[in-house]
Amino acid sequence: MRLPRMIAVALAGVAVLGPVAACSSNEPAAGGSPQAAPSPSETPTPEPPPTHPFTGLPGAARRPVLAAKIENTSAGKPQLGLRSADIVYVEQVEAGLTRLMAVFSSKLPPKIGPVRSARISDLHILPQFGKPALAYSGVQTKMIPRVQEASLVDVSDSRAPGAYYREPGRYAPYNLFATTKQLLAKAPGASKAKDIGFTFGDAPEGGVDKKAFTVKYPAARFTFAWSQQAGRWLVWQDGKKDMAAEGGQLGAPTIVVQYAKTERSEYHDLNQSYTPLVHSVGKGRAVVLRDGKAFKATWSRKTEEDGTVFTTEAGEPMNFAPGQVWVVLAAPKPVIP
Repeated sequence: MRLPRMIAVALAGVAVLGPVAACSSNEPAAGGSPQAAPSPSETPTPEPPPTHPFTGLPGAARRPVLAAKIENTSAGKPQLGLRSADIVYVEQVEAGLTRLMAVFSSKLPPKIGPVRSARISDLHILPQFGKPALAYSGVQTKMIPRVQEASLVDVSDSRAPGAYYREPGRYAPYNLFATTKQLLAKAPGASKAKDIGFTFGDAPEGGVDKKAFTVKYPAARFTFAWSQQAGRWLVWQDGKKDMAAEGGQLGAPTIVVQYAKTERSEYHDLNQSYTPLVHSVGKGRAVVLRDGKAFKATWSRKTEEDGTVFTTEAGEPMNFAPGQVWVVLAAPKPVIP
């Protein structure tokens, strides 16, 4: 008759041990190692997408660089393809006039023009891009050896004639246009886009509010007027809107006025008008226009193979606004060499 009593005692013991076992379920088993409590999952900070070194816009592709000399007198307007350029350089040429050099890489318009002749200042600007393709039409005879030795792939109308055509409704020499894919097909060794010193991002502190900024040459005048609605500086030349052949007024989020020593080169045209040589290597002052403000800046470029670095008055990087950049090369005082 004692058997039921023993079973009751045993069951009571199980009831007592149960809660103890439940309370110690997080303890390591005898002879085992402690288990680390699971940590909350950490969300990695996403890296910003890669941007293009010429524009600061998203885009990881590094395509070949194509530079083209583009007419900008009234006889050659409106120009085709400039809206798609990453960088547009304004350079002084003979008789106090100017000409453009457009640089393409991130975007390639189907056609560009009017294409005009090259100048000695081009050969000093281009090496920072490596060995870009250069589209142009003609060069002073004395300069031909310099072009042949320059750091570029020659895709002029004499080297790549199949890439050029005459645009109906325009008259020579302002009717020479080119097909960009055919130009690059003739330049398989052209360098791809790389860092040339530009930095993009938020604007620095300071700056002066500007509605418009004018750059004067002896025989040309550019005015850049800020458009809040368009978010860019619209281009006016010689008092007239600079319109694109595709439609709309030309303009860019960032205009860089780079003041550089400009002197007479050894080259001249048939009228004995000397070609200016713009010294784009060295250092000097600049004005950077972005976001409706003008910022004082400095520029420096150690060698022709180096890019041009722009800094604020405080010595910090002078960030540009993402998008197309116009670099207006101007003498500190208007001068005809």
